[in-house]
Amino acid sequence: MPKNKGKGGKNRRRGKNEGEIKRELIFKEDGQEYAQVTRMLGNGRLEAQCFDGTSRLCHIRGKLRKKVWVNQGDIILISLRDFQDGKADVIVKYNSDEARQLKSYGELPETAKINESAVGEEGEHDDIPYEFDDVDLDEI
Repeated sequence: MPKNKGKGGKNRRRGKNEGEIKRELIFKEDGQEYAQVTRMLGNGRLEAQCFDGTSRLCHIRGKLRKKVWVNQGDIILISLRDFQDGKADVIVKYNSDEARQLKSYGELPETAKINESAVGEEGEHDDIPYEFDDVDLDEI
């Protein structure tokens, strides 16, 4: 049985995470739209609510697939398909700072929630009409 002498392995190939790298902010062009991820579907696909009002099935392109992790609630830039209106491709995932900048530039609507991981789930059950009485544990 040979010994492991080489400098290989998955973690070495992955490299060190150099932290947040400042990159130039990418704005939408014609045929592109900003969207927020509503749910992950698996197999490199997700459902996103576009800021033009439609919900689309999006495919994460291969360049982003295992390098950039897209989560529920993230702001993304998608490329619309000419032949399928209900489907799109994810081009860029914006981090929270970039999304705040887009919102301040007026690219995103004021109703866009940037730092919420679950879209539509938080604060949904705030108006439940149940009241619970305080019960002394010694009486039980």
